[in-house]
Amino acid sequence: LPKAQWMLADRGYDADWFRDALHQQKGIKPCIPGRKSRSLPVKYDKRRYKGRNRIEIMFGRLKDWRRVATRYDRCPTVFSSALALAATVIFWL
Repeated sequence: LPKAQWMLADRGYDADWFRDALHQQKGIKPCIPGRKSRSLPVKYDKRRYKGRNRIEIMFGRLKDWRRVATRYDRCPTVFSSALALAATVIFWL
């Protein structure tokens, strides 16, 4: 897999230790909005964060496939091919 440059996440992942671990240990830039209870607001790329809904929609469509949602296949290779097949059909339709 290619090395990730950004981590798009919602407010549930807003923690200083998580941001530091992403940035310092992995070299990944976090794109996580701060919680409303934070005293100092956190800067994040708002334009990039708006694209997160595409990821959520894609996972929602994949979960329509019962085989993928419940992970019937124990073998990672078979599960990966079922995932690829579902993604191909979703893209084609």
